[in-house]
Amino acid sequence: MSNISKAFANGKAFIPFITCGDPDLETTAAVVKAAVANGADLIELGIPFSDPTAEGPVIQEANVRALEGGVTTDKIFDMVMELRKEISIPLVFMTYANVVYSYHWDGESFIRRAAECGIDGLILPDLPFEEKEEFHGLCRKYGIDLISMIAPTSSDRINMIAKEAEGFIYVVSSLGVTGVRSEIRTDIGSIVEQIRTVTDVPCAVGFGISTPEQAAKMAALSDGAITGSAIVKLIARYGKESAGPVGEFIKSMKDALSKVH
Repeated sequence: MSNISKAFANGKAFIPFITCGDPDLETTAAVVKAAVANGADLIELGIPFSDPTAEGPVIQEANVRALEGGVTTDKIFDMVMELRKEISIPLVFMTYANVVYSYHWDGESFIRRAAECGIDGLILPDLPFEEKEEFHGLCRKYGIDLISMIAPTSSDRINMIAKEAEGFIYVVSSLGVTGVRSEIRTDIGSIVEQIRTVTDVPCAVGFGISTPEQAAKMAALSDGAITGSAIVKLIARYGKESAGPVGEFIKSMKDALSKVH
């Protein structure tokens, strides 16, 4: 059984996204620990990239701050290895194909090192389903789940993507890039229903979820909710003192999901 499945074993999962190195890795580690202490079931760790095409301005700015602060992929690996001494919940890297390829210029080095550090999954928003096999083979070799994303535009490709999904399926709630949204209008229920016809891999909804009410609404239609920009905004506001406010926010989200059946 994939370690990721444990995140969905006890009700609806709450999955926070955190940009590594914003404002520094010490703060990232403290925020991760606060997230775990306040009920996060799985954590997405963003590896900063200079051209994060799936991200809105909030996470783009976090990428810039982290890179200007001197974060590197190796430093992130070291941080994860330290965190693994204390935390056991699933951890997933979210980054871009170029970051994987540029690490020692072979792709495999990144995935091998991620596995050694205790990473359970990998999300690459810029990796088309039709071109995933090279990454998928390496992930399989090292026991990492390559997480599939299904968007509102996937339509006739939903079954094809879902059939080969592993770990969990990232259901993109809205068109466009990441960011806080006042309302989510996509028919998530019908997308999840279609996915359910071909797989029982858990589905978590992300992009635009920023309040407990939105999280509960999306979790009622799926197996969990993902929040990124709202958390990254808190980190931008509180800087090195972010762990407390982020922990409180995550508790409010998890409390809302715990009432959903």
